Amino acid sequence: MPIDTGDTAWMLVAGSLVLLMIPALGLFESGLLRKKNAVSVFMQIFFGLALLSVMWFVFGFSLAFGPDDTGLGLIGNMDWVFLKGVPWNEALDYAPTIPGVLFVKFQLMFAAITPLLLTGTIAERMKFSSFIIFIASWSILIYYPLVHWVWGGGWLAAIGVVDFAGGIVIHTSVGMGALAAAIVLGRRRFFGPAIEIPHSIPLAVVGSSLLWLGWFGFNAGSALASGSLAGNTVIVTHMASSVSALIWVGLSWMRTGKPSVVAAINGAIAGLAGITPASGYVSVEHSFIIGIAIGLASYSTIIIFKEKLKIDDALDVSSIHGTAGIIGALSIGIFASSAVNPGGPNGLLFGNPDQLGIQAIGVGVAAALGFGGTYIIMKILDFLVGVRVSPEVEDAGLDISEHAERAYADEEEFKLEMDEYVEDLEKKGKFFFNKKDKSKTS
Repeated sequence: MPIDTGDTAWMLVAGSLVLLMIPALGLFESGLLRKKNAVSVFMQIFFGLALLSVMWFVFGFSLAFGPDDTGLGLIGNMDWVFLKGVPWNEALDYAPTIPGVLFVKFQLMFAAITPLLLTGTIAERMKFSSFIIFIASWSILIYYPLVHWVWGGGWLAAIGVVDFAGGIVIHTSVGMGALAAAIVLGRRRFFGPAIEIPHSIPLAVVGSSLLWLGWFGFNAGSALASGSLAGNTVIVTHMASSVSALIWVGLSWMRTGKPSVVAAINGAIAGLAGITPASGYVSVEHSFIIGIAIGLASYSTIIIFKEKLKIDDALDVSSIHGTAGIIGALSIGIFASSAVNPGGPNGLLFGNPDQLGIQAIGVGVAAALGFGGTYIIMKILDFLVGVRVSPEVEDAGLDISEHAERAYADEEEFKLEMDEYVEDLEKKGKFFFNKKDKSKTS
């Protein structure tokens, strides 16, 4: 099939929209955290984008989508290392109407943003050096295999598991991984309402708005072509997000007596994450129902995880992405319609009970790998190099302690914080500074 210029143009736009989501994630998360850790979030996300991009080009794409020499559907081979053999003027079987290298670029955006979602869990207390090793290990051991199993023609795809844009591959694995990471890291110091006050709600609203915009490229781009399926995916995505946002505001209003904008933006993100796996298979009226289920379930699990179990998932990634992704993935077996996507799961007009069971297998595998794999990675890292900053560093904030930078210019406050931090280090004999210019001396 020849390259289609219309499909190619749309995929160029869709990939750019997904790239926009990555700095938007930084805005969203930093706004909801304390200002002394705002820079650290952006550093994790920007550095992570660069690192994960290089990994994907060098070997990640080959492991995820390359031919499987084992015949077991477990992992791709290394034939496409450094994209050797990936065509720039011809298509791959995965996307038959766009250049092969464009498919690589679109999937790169997924490979980059997926581990970076975990920054919302480990925020304000993980060493930057450990974070680098963590996201690289997580990609190699969890993300690349899952991509191959579901999207790369692996063993889950062979039994019929479908995932349009990442509810299983991305949100379920990340959500359960977030739970494991939060357990290993432990609660932040003085865990409770006092440390959960956002330093800039407007910044978080801007970030969530850009995430909402970018999600149209995330979901509709997964059609891998322009046309009716992409068009339906956009409206389905928007409906589920809107409904979930309303549910969150309503529930928080009933619990606190005040309508919360933080609840609104978190509810919208939950709706976007939850509809992702089903967005290419369901109609807009069914996305309305799915949005209600996502809103109720994700809000409720936050109460269970954070308030009942006292698990400090800083920005509730386990609920907003994990719970929502599971709901959306399972809903394929209930609402998937061949009228919307004839190439979707082989079911009845409105879902298929057999498909529900198959989807449950996919969800279970992703949840087990996400939780178990993350727990093991974090435990090994903690044993070898340690994953958590010291109490003194945590109190001072990661911006000053890890990066010697601040999100907002205030020279006097910055000087005071730096002097306190330097004096603390000198007392411990870590190193000495020239007091005038803060340069390190022997």
